[in-house]
Amino acid sequence: MTSPHEDPRFDWQAAERDLHHPGGPDADVVDLDAARTARTTNPDPDPDPDDGGPLLVDPPDVQRSPRFTLDGARAGQRRPILPAWLRSRAELVDVMRWAVGHLLHTTGYHLTRLPKYAGKLALRAPAGAARLVAGGTRWLFDWEGEPHRQATSQSRDGELYLKLSRQRDRRVRWRGIVATFTLAVTLAGGVAVALAPLWARWAVLAMLVTLCGLLGQPADKPLLDTAVVIPRVARLTSDVVVRALAVLGIAGITQAIAKQGHRAIAFTAPITRDGPGWRADIDLPPGVTAGDVIERRDRLAAGLTRPLGCVWPEGQPEVHPGRLLLWVGDQDMAATPPKPWPLLKASGGFDLGRPVPFGTDPRGRVISFELPYTNLLIGSIPGYGKTAATQVPMLAATLDPYAELWCFDFKGTGGLDPLEKVSARYASGQDDDTAEEGLLALRELRKECQRRAAVIKGLPKAVCPDNKVTPELARRRKLGLHWLVVALDEVQELFSHPEFGKEAGELAEKVIKLGRALGVILVVATQRPDAKSLPTGVSANAGTRFCLRVMGQIENDMILGTSAYKNGIRATMFAKKDKGVGYLVGAADDAQIVRTFYVDGPTADKITDRARALREAAGTLTGHAIGQTPATPAARRDTLLDDILTVVPATEPKVWAETLTERLADLNPDAYGDLTRDQLTAALKPYGITTGQVWGTDPATGKGANRRGIERQHIADAVAERHKRRGDKAA
Repeated sequence: MTSPHEDPRFDWQAAERDLHHPGGPDADVVDLDAARTARTTNPDPDPDPDDGGPLLVDPPDVQRSPRFTLDGARAGQRRPILPAWLRSRAELVDVMRWAVGHLLHTTGYHLTRLPKYAGKLALRAPAGAARLVAGGTRWLFDWEGEPHRQATSQSRDGELYLKLSRQRDRRVRWRGIVATFTLAVTLAGGVAVALAPLWARWAVLAMLVTLCGLLGQPADKPLLDTAVVIPRVARLTSDVVVRALAVLGIAGITQAIAKQGHRAIAFTAPITRDGPGWRADIDLPPGVTAGDVIERRDRLAAGLTRPLGCVWPEGQPEVHPGRLLLWVGDQDMAATPPKPWPLLKASGGFDLGRPVPFGTDPRGRVISFELPYTNLLIGSIPGYGKTAATQVPMLAATLDPYAELWCFDFKGTGGLDPLEKVSARYASGQDDDTAEEGLLALRELRKECQRRAAVIKGLPKAVCPDNKVTPELARRRKLGLHWLVVALDEVQELFSHPEFGKEAGELAEKVIKLGRALGVILVVATQRPDAKSLPTGVSANAGTRFCLRVMGQIENDMILGTSAYKNGIRATMFAKKDKGVGYLVGAADDAQIVRTFYVDGPTADKITDRARALREAAGTLTGHAIGQTPATPAARRDTLLDDILTVVPATEPKVWAETLTERLADLNPDAYGDLTRDQLTAALKPYGITTGQVWGTDPATGKGANRRGIERQHIADAVAERHKRRGDKAA
């Protein structure tokens, strides 16, 4: 059904003639109500699409906006009655702490400036007294009405002038009585003050000076200085948001706005204040996803004329891919002073069974997650806060005297050194020895998981109903089911190690799958999230992921999970100054943008000193922290290269692969008895050694031939490189 505005066949000229000449010979009186009823109840029964008319494909009730329905009300989202800071004890305490601090700061600020304020009042008091006398005189003699009386006298309206004059006389007579009474009371008060004690006279004088000083205050020079400078930020409106979205260069948005105007962008809720900023819930035009907007965050900030650190778009894929949650802060997140870690000044220890404070979101709210029953994977490019993010949960674990810590820093820069004094196992370095200790630790973790599984299996259901470690079981030291938290920083150095990497990856995958319910927790950090440096079995089974800035979609999804980038969860949007800011997935139902708490080295040392004292009091300080060396056998270093040099003399520059496997089998039947040519080729590949065509003589037939083989010099070069990496002397 179309209106005349939409029908190209409507004769506007005839309608205009009828409007201006209603009394024409052909004019008819039309009942508008009857005409409207006829149009809606008797539509054209046989619309013809070929005659230019509209073709209806939906009934009229579908074209109208839906009315209120019970099903719609049930499916609706109920807004919280109380604001978030009143429903969270931590946020309420934080708000109250801020309010008290703000009040104390303001009070102290003005108290220190009382002499300055007193001087201002004294200097302005004469001008205020003059204003008071001048105003009283004008009021007493009714000088305000003098211009009106003069105007009537010039207009020669004598009667009106006489009325105004009589009115003025009555006013002056009454005001004179009031002024006389006030003057008498003032004189009596002055006599009383003169006879009063000295302190009373000074108090009255101060009051008069204050009053006159306030009256003499210039309009552009207030008495009090500004204790807190509040930034003035423009209100976020729908017009501003639509204008910003229109300049992003997204075809779907541009075309929709060109056709429908502002109605192309739907706001599912009013734009409201949410913490120190504005929140807008937006439905983008059909075909446009939240990810399309998120990857243009810099252009969105330019369209909103706000700093990049103030603009935080997030997707809500659980609603639909086109739902965008836009939060625009009052201040740049990077410029906002970071909040102190809540556990920094907490007295006593910390129960690791409670949520661990990890960071704050752009609104300044504390974000926590439960460390038990999960494994934490942290990733980013270098220099954006991986080690600092790793420290936060590990420092929380140190404050639980019943939790055991194993820490391995494969970068070797000492980022985890403050944890050494409370760690049962600790190693730091880029050498093979550190990688070997990491492998040994993973072997021990695998055995520990098996032991814990046997203990849990033997417990009665009344004690362990869910077949997993509970906070109560973790406190029973005799069972040995305490929380065991293992940090592996820059773990790509271990997983890509040519000798230990493959086994370490397999062990880590087993531990990360089985240890979750056994009280074994892995905190893994990497700067190179690819299949070789981070086995897919490890990344896929991490329950909690934190991704700081990365450069591409592959790295993003390796850390945050498959399809994260597609769903608009993109750590590629973070800028250079967004250090410590990343996407946290798994701590809540939705992905969260979090700025981790930052604990510097000296502060971390103070925390671990307190943690060590707690452990000494509880008698739980063991292992490396007290100088004990783990009684574990050394990892079997790969001796393949050395064995090849043993069976291939220096006088034989090249050798066939078949001949080499036979000699190795003769040298060590247990290790190489079943070694084939293909297995030998695969074993040499991690060292960068490949097989090629080698000319040789068959000892059985005495004939020469080209077969797959190796060059001895390549083996010698690989051995020299290995010794150099280990820091050993060349063999």
